Amino acid sequence: MPESPSGKHEAPAGAPAPALATPRPVPRPMAPRPPVPSPAPAAAPAAPVEVPAAEVSDPSLWGRVDEEGTVYVRTAEGERAVGNWQAGEPAAGLAHYGRRYDDLATEVSLLEARLKAHTGNPGEIKNKAQVLAESIPTAAAVGDLDGLAARARAMVDTADSAAAESRAEKQAARAGQIARKEALAAEAEQIAAESTAWKAAGDRLKTIVEEWKTIRGIDRKTDEALWTRFAAARDAFGRRRGAHFASLDAQRGEARSAKQDLIKEAQKLATSTDWGPTSAAMRALMDRWKAVPRTGRDGDDDLWKEFRAAQDVFFAARTDSDKKRTGEEQSNQQQKEELLAEAERLDPTTDLRGAQNALRKIQERYDAIGHVPRGAMRSLEDRMQAVEQKVRGATDNSRARSAPENPMVTSMRAAVTKAEEQLTKAETAGDERRIEEAQANLATRREWLAEAEKSASRR
Repeated sequence: MPESPSGKHEAPAGAPAPALATPRPVPRPMAPRPPVPSPAPAAAPAAPVEVPAAEVSDPSLWGRVDEEGTVYVRTAEGERAVGNWQAGEPAAGLAHYGRRYDDLATEVSLLEARLKAHTGNPGEIKNKAQVLAESIPTAAAVGDLDGLAARARAMVDTADSAAAESRAEKQAARAGQIARKEALAAEAEQIAAESTAWKAAGDRLKTIVEEWKTIRGIDRKTDEALWTRFAAARDAFGRRRGAHFASLDAQRGEARSAKQDLIKEAQKLATSTDWGPTSAAMRALMDRWKAVPRTGRDGDDDLWKEFRAAQDVFFAARTDSDKKRTGEEQSNQQQKEELLAEAERLDPTTDLRGAQNALRKIQERYDAIGHVPRGAMRSLEDRMQAVEQKVRGATDNSRARSAPENPMVTSMRAAVTKAEEQLTKAETAGDERRIEEAQANLATRREWLAEAEKSASRR
């Protein structure tokens, strides 16, 4: 029987009145009853669903209220009484039952939206649509009940295909997520096998972990297998990186030991006054030092300072010695120049024997003086030879006598020329070690030449 707002069931219009009917009380407005019970609302979908706007229909197109307050709805099968309205104007009653229809329509629209968006459980949506399709034709509501029921039935008919589409979409999404994790696992495996950029690679593996956490929707078995691949690659990289740094630590330890040995050798040589050989030995130590790998920035700097300090002690002492020797050589040069000036004043044309005796004494004093600067040696010897030639030639003023040069002197002159050429080449190359050796060799050759010339001139 139709339902009234008071909750009582009354006979439809036109039915015979019951016997001994009591006077009907004047109706007063009451709160509308809830709509016909419907399936429980769907659980919250995994993904957001666009909630359709609440539908508002025009109940006057689908129903009426008669003079007795009975509310009717028109369907394809004809009019059907849905309730009795005694709480106010007939239009208000019609609107009340229209709102009930709107509530049902909103529920249908929400299920349609969820089915279209492939959110929620398609089977559950199908069951709810089936319940609605069965309950809507008899619902106490005013509106297009036939159309609304048809929409519910359509959902029942399409739910299976929607479920298949949903499964396909989920499978495709799952395949995409699996592909992402497979790509990350493959990248981690490549890093583990090839990368030597230890910090950058380690940072990238950390980033992969964070990205990995955002990838969802994969079955546990597959996800665990992929994680096992990634974790194995990360562990392999960690072991390879650890082995690298362990090897590096061992190499640095060996390098430190080697450099400490070089420091000890340099410290032993630091007090040597055998300048030439020790200078060569110090240069050899420097070459060996450069060949030893670094031990790390801080440790290597400290070792270098210690090594350099030992070398500085030696080279500072050699520099002081060179300065002292230079001063002595300059003093010797001045003394030889004074003797040469005295020899150059001899006049063998007036007293040949006296000039010869005086020159011999000057030469003895000249030879007793030590080394002079290399640059002045040749000019001083040339001046002495000129004086000797003047005295030897004084016995024959009419013609100059020339005697073949002593073979030893000729050989010594050739050796000096060759030594000069070697010095020039070393200076051109900018090789300090070769320059120093060539200078020492040239000085020795010149001294030998001077001795040979003196010996030849006195025969």
